[in-house]
Amino acid sequence: MGDNISRLLADHGPAFWQALLLTWKLTALSFVPGVVLGAAVAALRLFPLPPLRGFLTFYVEVFRNIPSVALLIFIVFALPDLEFVIDYEPSVVLTLILVCSAFTADYLRSGINTIPSGQIEAALSLGMRPVRIIYSVVLPQALRSVVQPMTSLLIALMLSTSLASQVPMPGRELTALVSKLANDSAAGMAAFAVAAAMYVATGLLIAWAGAALDKKVRILR
Repeated sequence: MGDNISRLLADHGPAFWQALLLTWKLTALSFVPGVVLGAAVAALRLFPLPPLRGFLTFYVEVFRNIPSVALLIFIVFALPDLEFVIDYEPSVVLTLILVCSAFTADYLRSGINTIPSGQIEAALSLGMRPVRIIYSVVLPQALRSVVQPMTSLLIALMLSTSLASQVPMPGRELTALVSKLANDSAAGMAAFAVAAAMYVATGLLIAWAGAALDKKVRILR
């Protein structure tokens, strides 16, 4: 196995590096907007407007429970029937953003529930408006309390970039590259081992960064 991996890296090392960079790119492009959208959804669910709350709850439950592959298939193959065409890479990113935003909103709701009601009452007594209370008092504390769940979400999102292997994107992320190498040569096992090591290394790096951030914000509480 060691010799096979060495030969594989000698022949396809640059391809693995490009695939890893594409995996990181897809992760970043989906996580950042997903967190922003999820925070907005969590904040809007705090307003005492039953129709808005109902719609946003429906949004969260749908995109939190629908399989990512099914959502990607709908975006890629069903939306064109509605004369709404999205290219393959943006389709993958959009799928991951929607899923990420739903989980982010749900995690933040749990974080919001840990904030003592007395803090909100104190802010109201100081004359702060509800919108300012949400963005200055509620959301910052909620974000601090969900660092570990959000770290796990980022790792899961990074692994979910393998969805890109289901559509003919111009570039290949790690899973797509492994599939191609397995079909074109006998290096399937070695390619899988290299890709798995890259996934694990990336996941461990994210976990380390998340633990360091969690430790820092806990000190600030």
